[in-house]
Amino acid sequence: MAQIIDGKKIAAEIRAGLSAQVAEFSARSGVVPCLAAVLVGDDPASAVYVRNKEKACADVGMQSQLFRLPANTTEAELLALIERLNADPVVHGILVQLPVPKQIDPDRVLQAVSPAKDVDAFHPENVGLLVQGRPRFLPCTPHGVLKLLERSGVATAGAHVVVVGRSNIVGKPLAIMLGQKGCDATVTLCHSRTRDLPAITRQADILVAAIGQPGFITAEMVKPGATVIDVGTNRTDAGLVGDADFASVSAVAGRMTPVPGGVGPMTITMLLANTLLAAGQLAAKK
Repeated sequence: MAQIIDGKKIAAEIRAGLSAQVAEFSARSGVVPCLAAVLVGDDPASAVYVRNKEKACADVGMQSQLFRLPANTTEAELLALIERLNADPVVHGILVQLPVPKQIDPDRVLQAVSPAKDVDAFHPENVGLLVQGRPRFLPCTPHGVLKLLERSGVATAGAHVVVVGRSNIVGKPLAIMLGQKGCDATVTLCHSRTRDLPAITRQADILVAAIGQPGFITAEMVKPGATVIDVGTNRTDAGLVGDADFASVSAVAGRMTPVPGGVGPMTITMLLANTLLAAGQLAAKK
């Protein structure tokens, strides 16, 4: 039976350290890091995520601002708000919760956020810096995955990591980060068009499931003793489930993250870390 990687516990340990860093930074600079979250429409899952981020900010001594906009908000109205937040010296991090309503182009929105306040690390400038190995910010979910591996004693150097899923939010940036110096993994990035996917996933020392399909990864796709990181968050009639079939995969894997309580808490924790980093960088420019 797999050893469970407890994301809640690891996130709580990191947040305790962040609380101390925020207190020290605020005492030294007179600045309290502030995250502004923008929520357009009434997507229930997005509302839960934003509430969790507000609470997480308060728990580590940061300020947060929440801007709730109606579902019929125009792209121009949203871009005007982002421009205002870009110019606001009190705000250090800006988060636009995705998805946005169909009349708004998400790419235009993400590009409108100042790269210096882009704590999600979605702006093309920040993506480019990441690819070059000199990131301003590390994207939150991939960074959370790396921290889970590191704190669980799972070595990435020389390991074969298979990432299933090629999204801009998780799969692609995680594959880049794992292959860079410091992580030193050999990475295979798989997706829906990959031929004979099970044959490839069975080669993985570390298997990352980030494809957005409940129970997609089964025991037959996992090398015995491998570490399985389940990034999936799928709402089903049975509740929240991951991209891996937990019951069968956990019987084969050596270590595994649960859903919920695995990667999720780490994503928000890394968002807090980026907001503190942004506050420090912006304060240094003054």
